[in-house]
Amino acid sequence: MRGVDVQPMNLFSYIQLEQRVPKRHPLRAIRKMVDIALVGMDDLFSEMYSDTGRPSIAPERLLRAQTLQILYTVRSERQLMEQIDFNLLFRWFVGLELDEMVWDATVFCHNRDRLLTHEVAETFFEQIKAQASADELLSKEHFTADGTLLDAAASIKSFMRKDVETGEGAKSDEHHPGDQGRNKEVNFHGEAFNNATHESVTDGEARLYRKAKGKEAKLSFMGHLLTENRNGLIVQASVSQATGTAEREVALAMLDADQSSGRRTLGADKNYDTQAFVADCRERKVTPHVAQKKHTAIDGRTTRHAGYEISIRKRKQIEECFGWMKDIGLMRKLRHRGQSLVNQLFLFTAAAYNLVRMRRLLA
Repeated sequence: MRGVDVQPMNLFSYIQLEQRVPKRHPLRAIRKMVDIALVGMDDLFSEMYSDTGRPSIAPERLLRAQTLQILYTVRSERQLMEQIDFNLLFRWFVGLELDEMVWDATVFCHNRDRLLTHEVAETFFEQIKAQASADELLSKEHFTADGTLLDAAASIKSFMRKDVETGEGAKSDEHHPGDQGRNKEVNFHGEAFNNATHESVTDGEARLYRKAKGKEAKLSFMGHLLTENRNGLIVQASVSQATGTAEREVALAMLDADQSSGRRTLGADKNYDTQAFVADCRERKVTPHVAQKKHTAIDGRTTRHAGYEISIRKRKQIEECFGWMKDIGLMRKLRHRGQSLVNQLFLFTAAAYNLVRMRRLLA
């Protein structure tokens, strides 16, 4: 018998939002870990907000929404608000009831930026890492360090001489047909670019950097990770300006920030195989398991041990972190400006990667 296409017009529903989410849905385990981290941040939230005035969006909901945006590759805050409005799974994760109004995208961004300026991302990242440590998922002896370029939210046309404030780009006295609108024609032929003499008027902290010989130079920041070798979880994350020595400098800073005691090993690629870096590692009682160049700074005293081969093999896991953060976490092409803001979002994305990885390890 053919069913009847009846359009339901029920005014009330007696099914709770919790019942709409499958018991084995991956977000259930992730939300549990996020809620534990948010409980540990309660004192920080209390210090950030005044006891008087109009109530803002709950910071717990802001952080859950930020986590969703990273996990599901939602490319804008406006799209995120649309998804939360009609997606029951998103409503449940954030903590909104079925009949609650979703926030305006501008209001969400304004409240979210308050969290970023108070460096909440560092605390959130540390809370997630503490859970991994409590579950004995982290190695305290063997680590890997690496860096990657992050395309800045600035066009090469914004890279102009510091002593020229024409606002028209290089060789602004030249006019081209079709110079209509904001994206004007710019002739860079014969122009010598240099970070010492030029600066982006869009993001003054971005630096022009060439990844390798034969590659194009781009306005970039540099993201750095320190991962442990047992399960490939991120234990330190940071963003710096893009320079030729930033990878080694930040790697040493992250080793100093790590609270592990005793002898440690550090796997890294050939860019870290320098006399100065190897000496700095040994001074910190860290054995440098770096990939060897032709004229290497390490010798058989390091490479003869089986642990060296393990570190060289394990260090490739860090590329999985960078790949996930760029493709899923939207860090390949930045959408925000300024090193401080980019660093906060980089930390949030690193925490989200750890959440996904921990869910699989604890399943």
